[in-house]
Amino acid sequence: MAPELWIIATLCAASFQTIRFTLQKILADGNLSPLGATYSRFIFAAPWIVLFSLIFLLLTNVSIPDLESQFLLFAVGGGLAQILATVCVILVFKSRNFAVGITLKKTEVILTALVGLILIGEGVSTISMFLICLGGAGVFFLSKKVSSVDRSNFSILNKSAVYGLLSGLLFAISAVCYRSATLSVVSDLVYLRAGFTLLIVILSQSFVMTIWLALFEPGQIKLVWLERKKGFWVGVTSLGGSFFWFTAFTLQNAAYVKAVGQIELIFSLLITTLFFKERILNREILGMLLIGISALGLILVV
Repeated sequence: MAPELWIIATLCAASFQTIRFTLQKILADGNLSPLGATYSRFIFAAPWIVLFSLIFLLLTNVSIPDLESQFLLFAVGGGLAQILATVCVILVFKSRNFAVGITLKKTEVILTALVGLILIGEGVSTISMFLICLGGAGVFFLSKKVSSVDRSNFSILNKSAVYGLLSGLLFAISAVCYRSATLSVVSDLVYLRAGFTLLIVILSQSFVMTIWLALFEPGQIKLVWLERKKGFWVGVTSLGGSFFWFTAFTLQNAAYVKAVGQIELIFSLLITTLFFKERILNREILGMLLIGISALGLILVV
């Protein structure tokens, strides 16, 4: 298998994900709550992954693979972390523009380094610490609101920054869990390991969110169905992006996959200016640049 296949998979995943976040931003700007917009991603992807799985089993001689004992823990745990992370991103979209929301999500690389140091004592070099601080400066430039002049403006950690940082942490956790889950599938077929893990993850996410919304936001399920024309494409792009992410995680260390995935920053900036016609401030461009350099630099030196 070509060594560059994981890079191609990552670039495809970043492209699908940018389109999917664009569609979810449109849904979130309508009548759907953040949880409702998040739910649309999983519930509309579930029928497709089930259909593709059944067709695959019928047309091939491949059987359901054996699983190592920790598979469900990593698959379901990663799925729950991804649900919460996606909700956080949509909350960012409600208070910031598209490219800024995506960039704050990309602090996942920085947060992974900090959490590793705190929880397991994994030290970082001087240059790594410098890059972490550089990323912190980028968050500072992105987190200060400009729509008002009250004292809350001077709070570095306003709501948009908190949601963005939390989404980065949760996405980092989900990425590590997903790689661990795909490696827990006993098979030599990369696409089978990625596809089977994706099947279990999406079904568990759809089940959990259906129960949650039925109990706490029952009206959202009906609204999601009413938005099914847009939701259809959310499901398609979500499934495509997830499959390529899972394939890349199967082939390569999640950290390197995330590094190449930084190309999403460029995609999101193009979407912001060309599609949503949103203005990007010079200060915000500087913040995105600092976070991008920090995240990519950390991957290259660690």
